[in-house]
Amino acid sequence: MEEIISSQTNSFGINNFLNSAKKYTENIFPDLNIMELFSNSITGNIGNVFDLNRIGNLFLSEIFIAIQLMASVIIIVIIHSIFKNIIENLANSTASQIVYFIQYLIIVTVVVNTFVSMLDIIRESISNVVSFMNLLVPLLITLMLSTGVLVTTSVVQPILIFMINFIGIFINDFLVPLLLISISISIVSNISDKIQIDRLSKMFKSSIVWILGIILTIFVCTLSIEGTLSSSVDGLTAKTAKAAVANFIPVVGKIMGDTVDTVIGCGNILKNSVGIIGVIIILGIVLLPIIKITILWISFKMTSAVCELVADQKIVKLIENIADGYKILLGILLSVSVMFIIGITIVIKITNSVIMYR
Repeated sequence: MEEIISSQTNSFGINNFLNSAKKYTENIFPDLNIMELFSNSITGNIGNVFDLNRIGNLFLSEIFIAIQLMASVIIIVIIHSIFKNIIENLANSTASQIVYFIQYLIIVTVVVNTFVSMLDIIRESISNVVSFMNLLVPLLITLMLSTGVLVTTSVVQPILIFMINFIGIFINDFLVPLLLISISISIVSNISDKIQIDRLSKMFKSSIVWILGIILTIFVCTLSIEGTLSSSVDGLTAKTAKAAVANFIPVVGKIMGDTVDTVIGCGNILKNSVGIIGVIIILGIVLLPIIKITILWISFKMTSAVCELVADQKIVKLIENIADGYKILLGILLSVSVMFIIGITIVIKITNSVIMYR
């Protein structure tokens, strides 16, 4: 079996795939040995995949950046409160409004710059996940074919490739800009009491959440239903072919059937190992952005709670809206990564079910 697995690894170009997959995690986990991880996954001896010390350091560095951002906003709010009290004692409402607008613009500049940079990181992460899936799916499909899963492959491949690329383009070109529009509307809505369009911003945010849920449901249901229906056909076809070979070819028919089973079993092991590597690479791509967004979301929630003691309510609402924007960004990235991980898992499970059915 070791010789068969080694031969199939070379013939299917798995080593080239592993070398190409390194670039997706080398910036975050440069010490992650993909080749060794693949070898361990074949034998089932997967230990600690990621360096926990490095993940801890990433957490600490992001927390430090978030604290600096929180401190900047809180200091601006405190300075404004001091000036506001002084100006109100002088009974100068015009000067008070000018100070408020200056404070508002400074806070908007600080928080929006960070938010826009996170949007760019999210877009890049989604593009990397889609690019990696386009690299992974053809190899998985080839390995599925090597196990004799012909009908399932012909059904799953076009669906999987189409939906992966459609979801990536749709989220980057529609949902992310829609979230940016929602945040922009909330910023305008909180400038003055005379402009109230906050409900429109909330409608856009809730629409993004609903669309994400619908996309995830359609993706998982379509892949599951199509794969399950075609896998039963594959299992029946393979079982019939094996019985025909064993019964109608004299002397060597049974030996040939057992040999084919061995080759198919090795191909299935490789397919499962490649699927495991795919899941790990996806986690490696999205891990740092998830850490960044989670910490920023929590920090802005804490900032709004602290600012509520001294700041104007419109400033507090602005910070809360930015925090909600980070929460939706986190939901987008988690939805994409979970969606594709579920897709890989379903593909592996379908072909495993076909082989068990034999």
